[in-house]
Formats: sequence, C-alpha cells, structure tokens
Amino acid sequence: MRGPASVTVAQLSEFDEIIDVRSEGEFAEDHIPGAVNCPVLDNAQRARVGTIYQQNSSFEAKKIGAALISASIARHLERRFLDRPRGWRPLVYCWRGGNRSGAFAHVLQQVGWGVGQLDGGYKAYRHAVVAELAALPRAFRLRVVCGLTGTGKSRLLRALRDAGGQVLDLEALAAHRGSVLGNLPDAPQPTQKMFESLTWKALTGFDAARPVYVEAESKKIGELRVPEALIEAMWNSECVMLEAPLEARVELLKREYAHFLEQPEILIAKLECLTALHGHAIIARWKELALAHRWDELTGDLLLRHYDPAYTRSTLKHYRHIGRAQRLTLAGASDESFRQAAERCFASSP
Repeated sequence: MRGPASVTVAQLSEFDEIIDVRSEGEFAEDHIPGAVNCPVLDNAQRARVGTIYQQNSSFEAKKIGAALISASIARHLERRFLDRPRGWRPLVYCWRGGNRSGAFAHVLQQVGWGVGQLDGGYKAYRHAVVAELAALPRAFRLRVVCGLTGTGKSRLLRALRDAGGQVLDLEALAAHRGSVLGNLPDAPQPTQKMFESLTWKALTGFDAARPVYVEAESKKIGELRVPEALIEAMWNSECVMLEAPLEARVELLKREYAHFLEQPEILIAKLECLTALHGHAIIARWKELALAHRWDELTGDLLLRHYDPAYTRSTLKHYRHIGRAQRLTLAGASDESFRQAAERCFASSP
C-alpha cells in the first residue's frame, strides 16, 4: 500500500476534516482555520523528548517519542474518530510534514480512510498565507464603510452580510472594536499569525466578481496589524460614509459597550490612557460622569472631544476617495434602519 497522499495548501478544501497534530501551544499560536487539534505530543511531552534529545541521544529521544506518539494516536482515534464513515477524508499536518503527521496519517490510512498529509506541514501553509495576503487584496473591489464612532459601521456590515453581501469584518476577526476602549471583555485577541490566517481564510472565500465590504480601519486593530497589502488596498478603494445624529450614536454606543456601564471602574482605568491627549482636568471630569452613571453626557463628550476629531483626521489622511463617498444617513438605531441602509448601499453598487 502506498503512503498517504501528499497534499498542497491549494487542496485543503478537498478534505472533510483537517487534523493538526502539533502541541496545544503550537496550535494556539496559529493553525489552519477550522482545524481540530489532536496533539501526538503535548507541550510537556514535546519538551521532555527535546530534553532527552539534547542531553542523551537522538535514539533515546526517538524511543520515548514513539511510545508517547503511539499512545496519543490510539487515544485520539478511540475518543474522536471512531464514528467517522468509510468515505471520510481527513487531512493531517504537523510542523514540517514529518514524523508526527506521518505517524498519525499512517494509522488512519491503515484503517481504510483516504487520508492526506500536508506537504511541508504548517511551515508550507504559513508561507502560502504570507504570499497570498500580499496579493489577494488587489484581486477584489473593496467598498470601505467609513463613519464617525458610534454610527454603527459594524452593524451595517452585519446587515450587508445578512442581505447576501460579501463582508470582511476585520474587527470580528481581531476580537477588538478598534479603539482605546475597544477590547472585548471576554474574548482575548488572537495572535498576529492567527489573525492573518483568519483574514486569509475570509479572502479566499470571496467571489472577485462581486464587491467586498470592509470597515475603515487604521493600521492596527488593538494589538494586531492589518496586513500591509490589505490596508493599502483599503486606503485606495471607494468609500461609503455612514452618518447618524449624535443621539442615535450615543444610544448605539451604550448598547455596544454595556459592559462599561455595568463596571464603570474598568472604563475609568482605561480613560487614564487619554490623559496625555486631554489633560488631567478633562479626564477627572469624565471619571466623575462615569461614577455618576451620566452615560449620555459622558458618551457625547467623548465623541465630540476625542473620537470625532481623531477619526476625521485619520480618515481624511488615509482614505483617498472619501470626498466622493456615497452617503448613507441612518433613520435611527433600529435593525430596520440598518437594513434600509444596506439596501441603499447595494443599490449604489453596480
């Protein structure tokens, strides 16, 4: 019997399930989106085998490693894959497409499944992601949704997606809302490599014959950098300007940042980051408003003093076609208002 089929990154979609057999630490840093983690050596075992390799010999390390890998494969097979049908086609990969994935793929093949092994492993995958992220953004007609903070740009993206539009939601992929207060309370940001993998996955799923909607961003979303070719493509693309009255923006922001209303001490701590820009007196005033739960007044003042000037400067500097943007004015903060705005947005796009 020949060994498992050697597979390229371009063939990933041909398989029913992708199995990453690297350690949980390697997997957490980055992995093929949608892959399941079935380590044949976990973090501690990998460190143990490496130590034996360095301090004793490669032969001793291979013996211990083989025993650990065999036990892990048996455990994963029994606990996770026994219910897979005969026609199931798994793809297995490790760091470089070597011993770890080879051992796992061999056992799956012996069962009778049509297994593939990723040629070059994760390293080949990562090389492909970097190369394609440098070229893919130029293949699409991007429509960049601009608008002051609180106008509901992310809500419009969801409405566009619900109506069948192609949407690249970078803030959702980055688990961050893109401002000093933008971190999500219960969702840490992914690593830079994982963010790039998620962005690559989204881009490869789009139809180049149709526009792709994306929210205007700066070079960084929280701690993550937007891929250079993508941010440059966004800066050079046509724009859609979303507008809303201040009252509606305040209401939308109170809904979106409800966790700050419930825990004002967290908001107060974050406001300290703005001291260098606005001075101690204004920060003290904002803290007083937060402690008094005067949310409408605080939110409005933050918008007018901090967010609106900063956003306007950044948008005018980077988005070259903002002067010719289609303007969409929200009737209110309801779902219906965003649905109608999405319809008008589609109507203006040939």
